[in-house]
Amino acid sequence: MGIFNKFSFIFLVLFLALSANAEVQRHRFVIQATKVKRLCKTHNTITVNGMFPGPTLEIKNGDTLEVQVVNKARYNVTIHWHGVRQMRTGWADGPEFVTQCPIRQGGSYTYRFTVQGQEGTLWWHAHSSWLRATVYGALIIRPREGKSYPFPKPKRETPILLGEWWDTNPIDVVREATRTGAAPNASDAYTINAQPGDLYKCSSKETTIAPIDSGETNLLRVINAALNQPLFFKVANHKLTVVGADASYTKPFTTSVLMLGPGQTTDVLIRGDQPPSRYYMAARAYQSAQNAPFDNTTTTAILEYKSASCAAKKCNAPTPIMPSLPAYNDTNTVTAFSQSFRSREKAEVPTDIDESLFFTIGLGLNNCPPNFRKRRCQGPNGTRFTASMNNNSFVLPRNFSLLQAHQQGIPGVFTTDFPANPPLKFDYTGNLSRSLFQPVPGTKLYKLKYGSRVQIVLQDTSIVTPENHPIHLHGYDFYIIAQGFGNFDSKKDTSKFNLVDPPMRNTVGVPVNGWAVIRFVADNPRVWIMHCHLDVHINWGLAMAFLVENGVGELQTIQPPPPDLPMC
Repeated sequence: MGIFNKFSFIFLVLFLALSANAEVQRHRFVIQATKVKRLCKTHNTITVNGMFPGPTLEIKNGDTLEVQVVNKARYNVTIHWHGVRQMRTGWADGPEFVTQCPIRQGGSYTYRFTVQGQEGTLWWHAHSSWLRATVYGALIIRPREGKSYPFPKPKRETPILLGEWWDTNPIDVVREATRTGAAPNASDAYTINAQPGDLYKCSSKETTIAPIDSGETNLLRVINAALNQPLFFKVANHKLTVVGADASYTKPFTTSVLMLGPGQTTDVLIRGDQPPSRYYMAARAYQSAQNAPFDNTTTTAILEYKSASCAAKKCNAPTPIMPSLPAYNDTNTVTAFSQSFRSREKAEVPTDIDESLFFTIGLGLNNCPPNFRKRRCQGPNGTRFTASMNNNSFVLPRNFSLLQAHQQGIPGVFTTDFPANPPLKFDYTGNLSRSLFQPVPGTKLYKLKYGSRVQIVLQDTSIVTPENHPIHLHGYDFYIIAQGFGNFDSKKDTSKFNLVDPPMRNTVGVPVNGWAVIRFVADNPRVWIMHCHLDVHINWGLAMAFLVENGVGELQTIQPPPPDLPMC
């Protein structure tokens, strides 16, 4: 029996043993327009089941989810289960034109997948245009039956979804930006559990309240569901103990402030150890790109001690205490926070590397095409914004999904020549020549053999402007073995590699003017997109995709496509 077949047999035995108490959970998501009033104005907002944010799904490690998505909205839609490994179930991953064609108006599709070996907080969101501005919700994975958290059981658990709100239709915002070539308008508010909070007009009656009682320890499941903005998060006068991130447990550490890039989740314990009162939870922007307009407002919720709550209508509740948040550009705080993460146990980090990749990431400016009028080139100096990895600006197909094209052998949809290294070496974080500002558009994938051990250096560049980019890889968790500033130096920086207990994540914040190194084993076959989770940058092409070959036998091969897979 070969090594892979032995591995597959052991995996099967373990799977059958662990599946004994697993359940199949079935849900129905109806995508529909719903009247939602925020900032004094009512909008026809796209929601799931009329709920904003959408329903929280609660499962156990080992459970199977079946979610029928019915599209009654006027836009095409897909749903992505952010951070779910999707072992052999790539058809259920959800990114539009990558693993499936969109669900058209009036159509439906059932996502079927098993969550295996993951515990903590993930989330789900639309992965089509900018619909995820309002189509999102929490996905909570509890330990298997009979198992417990590796920390004292909290008295209560509260999902905290940080969001971003436009006082207009977000689809119109991105369409206008695509038409003009300029950056899209910044949002008008941030939200906590879809409510802007006390600092915005017409909002204070609906401010989110998180209850706590003196002496109890609660679990906050914090999710950054904002479209385009990394966010600081703080609770006045309370320390937060980080115990997990992206559905992986961490060594506990205490902090007064969190920073989450879009896509990231952080589980924290909070103790009711302050005088009973009301305390603001607050979030506002971490803005690393210089001279770029951004939403500088602050969203709040209230941590309310039971004895300080107002059960009686005529009670005058005390004004909540406000935390002091870091400065918008406080990269030092972000660095200290991100470097505090460690895996709870010794990590199985791949060491003998088969694929050593180096990807530059950054923005760009395309010259105005000769057939375009000036109003279509409203980027800096009459250009159009773009973005790229290794000078390739990713273009999604329109008539097939990448996975479908590969499985059916359809030619001309993509190529497999994405470069392993930048086509041109340069001073990535220095002063750059304008000749580097125009990337090449294309649909290029990088092929990986099943089981190959992969290392990727993700290098920010100062093309147009350096920026902290939250890079998300679908279908995988990875270890972040090092982060730093400046240009990555393979001679000096390898000494910083943590191969003992690096954190496992699905989204990594690549430092502004810096780099991050990640490692993973390519054990999940077929097509997986890796992209910046600032949605404005996906639209501009800051993405690439891996094509992971099938291994040996059924357990190392993607399942066949489901019969109700949407057609283009």
